[in-house]
Amino acid sequence: MRAEIIKDRVLVEKKAINELYNTGYYGRPKDNGLELTLIEAAYLAYRGKIEVENEGKVLDFAGFFKKASTLQPAFELKYIVYKDIRERGFYVQPGVTDFRVYPRGSHPGKGAAKQFVYVRSERIPMPLRDLLRSLNAAENVRKQMILAIVDEESDITFYEVKRPRIKGGMGDSLYPDITADATFLEDRVIIWDEDASTTLFENGFYGKPLDKQRLQLSLVESRYLMENNVINIMDRQDNALDSESFTEIASKIEPEFLLKNSVYTDLREKGVVPKTGFKFGSHFRVYAQVESPTKIPHSEYLVHSIPSDHEFALPVMSRAIRLANSVRKSMLYAIPTEAGIDYIDIGRVKM
Repeated sequence: MRAEIIKDRVLVEKKAINELYNTGYYGRPKDNGLELTLIEAAYLAYRGKIEVENEGKVLDFAGFFKKASTLQPAFELKYIVYKDIRERGFYVQPGVTDFRVYPRGSHPGKGAAKQFVYVRSERIPMPLRDLLRSLNAAENVRKQMILAIVDEESDITFYEVKRPRIKGGMGDSLYPDITADATFLEDRVIIWDEDASTTLFENGFYGKPLDKQRLQLSLVESRYLMENNVINIMDRQDNALDSESFTEIASKIEPEFLLKNSVYTDLREKGVVPKTGFKFGSHFRVYAQVESPTKIPHSEYLVHSIPSDHEFALPVMSRAIRLANSVRKSMLYAIPTEAGIDYIDIGRVKM
């Protein structure tokens, strides 16, 4: 069938409505024919269903592909993903993100799309704001958000992006009803009292025992307990530290302290137990509940705190997600906002 490039669309003669739209749900019917996106037109040209003209000249597939790549940013990436999903047996149409995908057995006019697909190249950093914009668009119409990353060999890795529901079983025991003195040493805090150390470790899984009598706390644990009047922190000369002075010192030791601290506090308030995730390359590993430090369960999440202006380096993100999945955890990213902490869960998914 004859087709013609008109600006950034391809118009196919009227009979295409019956032969292409009514059977394969390509394009959008118009009064003067069937309007296709450049991606749809390229796929149909590849399959030999249409011949595309530009300024009176018929283009072969290579000619059309090159022309289309000058008219649409990331054309080749989106074509690779579109073709892959189509050939998996799904109906695909342009969407609020890049594509909307219908579940198997359904199609436009029969049911609603299930997924919104957002396409990215592994080489180009992905701004968090772009990802959140696509996620919000999907959530607003109750669709599954799929991130399709195309690598340099044109292989595609699919990820599901969603907002998790984080709720733990420690809500009734966020911290014990005690007050203890502690000392801020070089880069951590020590509680000297044996009873207080034991209580904090066994009732809330705070810190790590230095020995049988004493407990060492991380910076974020220390500030959280300090803010809730569980510990009084002094320097090595026994001068009392207030929250502001402690935070100033902690921020010099750890530049990301404030970012991590806000996330740590939010996680504790959600009734879960955050502990360092250093061994996994993240800020925290998170337990839904710890009834006893002698019977530590499997942690459910890895959580990494990121600022609102963060840009994902996609190879780094891919490594983090693969590691989390390999140890049976979900990879969460935590974003402090004026309204609180926003969490996103990114995990590999099969289409």
